[in-house]
Amino acid sequence: MTDRLSNIDARRLFLSLHGLSQTGSDPLRRCDVVSLVERIGFVQIDSIRTVERAHHHILFSRAGAYKPSWLDHHVESERTLFENWTHDASIIPVRFFPYWKPRFERARDRIMGQSWWRDRIGDNPDAVCARVLEEIAEHGPVMARDLKSDNPEPPEGMGPSASAWWGWHPSKAALVFLWRTGQLSVTGRKGFQKVYDLTERVIPEQHRSYEPGPEEFLDWNCASALERVGFAGHREIANYWEAVRPAEAKAWCEGPGRNGVRTIEVEGTDGDILEMYADPDIVGMLERAAPPPTRVRFLSPFDPILRDRKRAQWLFGFDFRIEIYVPAAQRQYGYYVYPMLERDQLIGRIEIKNNRDADSLDVLGLWLEPKVTMSKPRRARIDAELERWRRYVGLGQVTWR
Repeated sequence: MTDRLSNIDARRLFLSLHGLSQTGSDPLRRCDVVSLVERIGFVQIDSIRTVERAHHHILFSRAGAYKPSWLDHHVESERTLFENWTHDASIIPVRFFPYWKPRFERARDRIMGQSWWRDRIGDNPDAVCARVLEEIAEHGPVMARDLKSDNPEPPEGMGPSASAWWGWHPSKAALVFLWRTGQLSVTGRKGFQKVYDLTERVIPEQHRSYEPGPEEFLDWNCASALERVGFAGHREIANYWEAVRPAEAKAWCEGPGRNGVRTIEVEGTDGDILEMYADPDIVGMLERAAPPPTRVRFLSPFDPILRDRKRAQWLFGFDFRIEIYVPAAQRQYGYYVYPMLERDQLIGRIEIKNNRDADSLDVLGLWLEPKVTMSKPRRARIDAELERWRRYVGLGQVTWR
C-alpha cells in the first residue's frame, strides 16, 4: 500500500530529522556534540567567516548554547569525530570511518586520473608521497607550509595568475592525496590550516581495523541516508554521502526484500505529488517529530537541509544559490547571505557581517520571500536572532546598514 505524506508533515519530519525542531532553550553540552553530528550525518567545513565558519554555524543553529572549542575537542582530543570528504570537506563521526575505506580506494583512482593533480605532483608521485610519509613518520604532524616547496615559482610563461594554483607544490599535492586516500588524517588545525599526521596516530584502532564488504558498504550508505532524510528518490539517496552510484541506490531500494524500504507519495510545496522511497520506520519517525519552534533561525548557506537545492525548492518553495562567486553587479541578493527559517518555512534571506573594528554585528540586507510580510511579531523574532548572534560572537551592538 502506498501512503501519502502531506507537504506540512514532510517539512516537519525533514526538519526534525535534521535537528531543527529544538526550541533553542534545549541544553547542549560538549558531550552532546557527537550525537548531534551523527544525527545530521556530517557538518560541512568552509573557510569563509563573515560571521562564523559553516561547521560552527550549523551546530549553533541547532542549539541554545554552543562553543567552537567543543567541536575542536572531539576532533583533536577525544577522536570521536574526524575530518574527510563527503561531497566536500566535512567533519564526520569517527564510528563511520570503516565506511570511508572503500571511498579512499575510489578517491585514489579518481585523483590519479585528474590532470590538475598530475601537473602539481610531477612525474614521480610515488616518490613524493613516500618522502612526505617518511617525513611525518620521523618528525611528527605537519602543515603544508612546513614542507619544502619543490617549485617555489610558477614556470616561465604561466604568468602571475598561476601563482595561487602553483602554491600546490608537489609536497602539498601529496599531503592532500594522502589525506583523501586515508593514509594521513587531520589531527587538528592551526588557524584554519590543516595539521596532518599518520592515520594510525589519529583514528582509534577499533575503527581502523574493521573492513566492510561491498554489500555492507552499499547497505550502510543507503540505509543511513534514508534514516537522515526520511524520504527520497534514489538519486537523493546516492547523493547524500556521494559514495554510491544512483543505479546502485535504486537497485538497493528495489531489490529482493527491498531492504524494508517503503514506497510513499510526498506532496511538494506547490501540491505536486512525487513517489519516493521511505525509511521503514517512516510512520514512527513522523509520530516522534516535534513541530518546529516559532523562533527565527539564520541558517548557514552550507546547512544540510539546503545542500540539495532541488529538494529545498520542491519541499519548501525556496530557490537558493550561493553568490560568493557571482560578480557584485550580478548578484540578486548579497555576497554571503543566510536563509531565514521560521517554523517550517524559509521566509527570506539576511546578510550579516561581523564588524570587529566597529564592535558591531552589521545587517547589510534583508529580503523576504514574495508572500511573506514583515509583521511586528516576525520583526521581533528576527531581532531576537540577531541579538543571539551578537552575543555569540561577542560584539557590542547590532547595526542596520
